[in-house]
Amino acid sequence: MHRILVVDDEHLIRQSLSMRLADMEGVSVSAAMANGQKALEWLEGYFVDICVTDVRMPLVDGLQLIEAINERYPWMSCIVISSHDDFEYAKRSLQLGAVDYIMKPIEQTALADVMTKARAQLRTRRRYEAGQLLLRKLPACKPLLDQWVDMVLSVFLHRQPLLIVETLAAFEDWLDGRHELLGELATAWTGLVIDELKKHAVHIAYEEGADDELGGDLLERRGVRHYFRLCAVRRLEDVANLLMAGARKNKNLQKQSVVDQVKRYVETHYAGKWSLQDVADHVAMSRSYLAILFKEETGMTIWTYCINVRMRKARDLLLTTNLKSYEVADRVGYENSIHFSRIFKQYHGINPTEYKNRFEEA
Repeated sequence: MHRILVVDDEHLIRQSLSMRLADMEGVSVSAAMANGQKALEWLEGYFVDICVTDVRMPLVDGLQLIEAINERYPWMSCIVISSHDDFEYAKRSLQLGAVDYIMKPIEQTALADVMTKARAQLRTRRRYEAGQLLLRKLPACKPLLDQWVDMVLSVFLHRQPLLIVETLAAFEDWLDGRHELLGELATAWTGLVIDELKKHAVHIAYEEGADDELGGDLLERRGVRHYFRLCAVRRLEDVANLLMAGARKNKNLQKQSVVDQVKRYVETHYAGKWSLQDVADHVAMSRSYLAILFKEETGMTIWTYCINVRMRKARDLLLTTNLKSYEVADRVGYENSIHFSRIFKQYHGINPTEYKNRFEEA
């Protein structure tokens, strides 16, 4: 999801442009400002990826705005719109790095095309920056990479949470505040891990997913750093799970369909009360055989898997809501909050309050 700032001194055009952009997939209009000065003041406290700006405006015009954005927010892309068919304006806009210069009245097709172009340029630029950064850090991160490979090959799920936290901490040390690169860095890291696994005859295909599953309002509520860290955690978790699933297949483990049914059952009923017999009845299998099969397939018991699900859900509630620890405990199926905190610490390595604080520290 890419966020957009619209800047135009004509109210009706601002409103119309914002509505038309809001209807497009993959983008969200965060704000609309009447001139470049107001836009720069707003940008001091908020994050966007793309600025769509008029040229002629009072106080700070579009070209001055782009110059300031290039200096203060170099990760952003700018698109210029204008009712003036002036070659010098267009030339200067492109010299300043604008994605394009389009004329009013703006056709919807032209708007969609330039937005697609801007988003593609952003992805390409950020992916390149993340890739180059990872190449420079490769010698220093070899021990971390080896830990990922060992985790995948051993299908040792319990190591995953702390390893992801350690990986995220390493990323942030490299990025120097460029939090918007965390997702691309996680993707580049995925490619690196997959290449290393090939050396162990483990070949896994990875298809990159979307980043907007957290909801656009979380960035405004929790801040830039928190939002992109959580996006990166989600991506790294998905990757880790996918890689370990691929490793299990490489080991020729069978009966995955039954295990998937059990997982779906647990993920639906994790907060309720149920027994192993209830699960066995659900998949029409004897309780003892199901327990052995699930352990062989996943490397853990069904109850341990339930704890993993509960801890992931608890993590999400802690990081995306203002619920207290005891309220989270109740939401994920624990009547005793002290017992919940003890289990959470065993799983994540730190207690719920410390985990939340670590993500929210400045």
